[in-house]
Amino acid sequence: MPYHNDASDLDATAPKAAAAFDLPSPVQAVTAHGSGHIHQTFRVRTETGGFLLQRLNERVFPDLEAVMENTRRIAAHLSAQVASPRQCLSLRSTRNGLFLHRDEDGGAWRMFDFIDDAESHDLAPSLRHIEDAARAFGDFQRRLDTLPGPALKDTLPGFHDTRRRFARLHSVIATDPAGRLEGCALETAQILARSHLAEALQARRLPLRTVHNDTKLNNLLFDRQTQQPLCVIDWDTVMPGLVAHDFGDMVRTMASAAAEDETDPARVRILPERLAAITRGYLAATQDWLTQAEIDTLPLGAQTIIFEQAVRFLTDHLEGDLYYPVSRHGHNLTRTRVQCALLESLIAQASTS
Repeated sequence: MPYHNDASDLDATAPKAAAAFDLPSPVQAVTAHGSGHIHQTFRVRTETGGFLLQRLNERVFPDLEAVMENTRRIAAHLSAQVASPRQCLSLRSTRNGLFLHRDEDGGAWRMFDFIDDAESHDLAPSLRHIEDAARAFGDFQRRLDTLPGPALKDTLPGFHDTRRRFARLHSVIATDPAGRLEGCALETAQILARSHLAEALQARRLPLRTVHNDTKLNNLLFDRQTQQPLCVIDWDTVMPGLVAHDFGDMVRTMASAAAEDETDPARVRILPERLAAITRGYLAATQDWLTQAEIDTLPLGAQTIIFEQAVRFLTDHLEGDLYYPVSRHGHNLTRTRVQCALLESLIAQASTS
């Protein structure tokens, strides 16, 4: 599950971990960087350049060897295709020539070159950013479709197995482990009413591709000056999957008019102009490469991913908030309501188009 380490512990361990990597000059400073929930991330400054250091979360990714082998292969493949080093993550090895460092307590660390003059956005500044992001994620898929060798390793088995996640929700409903079922009867009924989405996409027998599996806007770096897309980041979930899942997650996270934990249901809807921008951008990069069946099922992918996320949030709420970080009682139930509202908005728009 996601976790947050005590800052005082990391103050001591992060500089030691940074010193284990093969850097061109001594470490001058190590500071916390970003706001991710999975890994602990630090910016490392040296006289000759900057680097990004991460302490990896083995509770979420128990097979870090698979994660790092995938990352190494992706970096090697993409770096040969881009015009500038700023357009691809670049791994740093340790002094021993390894890409994964273990500290004296067993903690796992990795390091990338820092990409200067770049930024990410949690919220899209404009429709152009959304369209450009969708094109960038589509291009990322397309480039990785020519990755040589065997398929990438499955770093999170069953990650988008909607059927399995729905079955788990059924089990949790039956046992009500945290005694919360009575307080979410409406949300449970809404999800059960869309149960066909647990099977619909998997039943299409679509081809497996190498996909990102976490296509949020903030997993793309933009050039700070030009605001052009630079580099898709966060490769830990890059593995075999369906392109419809990536498209669906873009719709879920970029086309919404409200935050993921919005408390006012009236604000929760899919904005048609954002949905159109995502579709334009994504198909501009992929239309002549995907099969017609894949293109035809992109809307179903969006419905499926939103449904799946509603299932995951409700499951976590009923289990007592064991996975997603929460800041208040009922936080995951609020998130469930948002996903349910997004799903109904998307389905309503599809029925009138």
